[in-house]
Amino acid sequence: MKLIYNVNDRPSLGKVIVFAFQQVLAIMAATIAVPLIVGNGMSTAAALFGAGVGTLIYILFTNHKSPVFLGSSFAFIGSMSAAFAGASSLSLGYMGLIIGALFAGAVYVVLAFLVRVGGVSWINNLMPPVVIGPTVALIGLSLAGSAVSSLQSTADGSSSQWAVLCGIFTLLATMIASHYGSKSIKLVPFIVGILAGYLFSLVLTLIGQSSGNSSMLLLDLSGFKELVNGGVSLKTFFQIPDFTFIQAKEGFHQVDVVYILAIAAAYVPVAMVVFAEHIADHKNISTIIEKDLLTDPGLNKTLLGDGIGSVVGAFFGGCPNTTYGESIACVAVSKNASVITIVVAAIECILISFLAPLVTFISSIPSCVMGGVCMALYGFIAVSGLKMIQAVDLDDNHNLFVVSAILIAGIGGLSLTFGQITITSIACALILGIIVNKILK
Repeated sequence: MKLIYNVNDRPSLGKVIVFAFQQVLAIMAATIAVPLIVGNGMSTAAALFGAGVGTLIYILFTNHKSPVFLGSSFAFIGSMSAAFAGASSLSLGYMGLIIGALFAGAVYVVLAFLVRVGGVSWINNLMPPVVIGPTVALIGLSLAGSAVSSLQSTADGSSSQWAVLCGIFTLLATMIASHYGSKSIKLVPFIVGILAGYLFSLVLTLIGQSSGNSSMLLLDLSGFKELVNGGVSLKTFFQIPDFTFIQAKEGFHQVDVVYILAIAAAYVPVAMVVFAEHIADHKNISTIIEKDLLTDPGLNKTLLGDGIGSVVGAFFGGCPNTTYGESIACVAVSKNASVITIVVAAIECILISFLAPLVTFISSIPSCVMGGVCMALYGFIAVSGLKMIQAVDLDDNHNLFVVSAILIAGIGGLSLTFGQITITSIACALILGIIVNKILK
């Protein structure tokens, strides 16, 4: 892929601020969704802060060579819920989030050490393009249902043809900006799409309010009303997120051995599963920037960056972080792989977490608008995986069976659950593909 900005390129300050905000918008919905799903009063602003800090740590560990943003990991939702379920108090549950992130980070440190000693050739042997290609495609395809569901949703979560219209309008605006726009516009197609969709949803919502048509109410303006009703004050514009370590301080004295072991059982196996997705994401971004990140800066450094970034991110926001396919897709679509863009995006996330109006605006972006954008984002992830299979001879039954097993297992939703531990469909498909590849070989 011919990039407009390569990894080490530095766009002007004005441009990089805009490019970075596009990355923020791309990762925002998923990053704040995790604390909302887990509940128990978890702060979306704190999760945003944690994602920003975790990303900066990742960039440092990878020597500014990997243009990927780290956001809240969906894989650990069950583990995080288990931390609260097994706690005698809410503060102990928050302490459990920190302890769990430490266990997950420890897994990454151990894996990084093993890679440092044994190298990465065994990984390339274990997961050649015939295995990793369909797995990357699955990461995008597995999110298709989420994108379409969001595309159909109104402000109250119900389905509406008006939401679909707004989502398709957003998707088309994004595509037109990327295909027909000037060189500058082609670098920020998601900002164009989201703003166009937001304005269209506002028009439809105002028409719906005046006509009494609830199916047209796509935009929830209640957050802005709360800000206005609160009057003009410092708190209206500036807020300190409810950081996890503050919420957890009273739970420190309540921790016992049984609770620690339960947290370890909930987090460690999931971290092993996310390791496979970590490799798939880095194989994907390596294809886009045409540099093998598993050898330079090295898989051991990307693992350390991801692991330590997760620990620090959870210390502030409660959520272990992971490399985001949405961020990788944003790089692919905009053809902007500049690492400085990711750095500024991380800083913007940190700043936004303190600014109530910006948090309110971003949180108010309608689901249908984000659904339209995500159709393009997730589609690009899927296509990136399919491109890896291009060089694979699918007339050879060996390759055909491997790809078929991975795609059908993943799309079919094959997963395994052992108590609180769930091996995701992507991980199951990858494991099955590795087994089939080795047996037939």
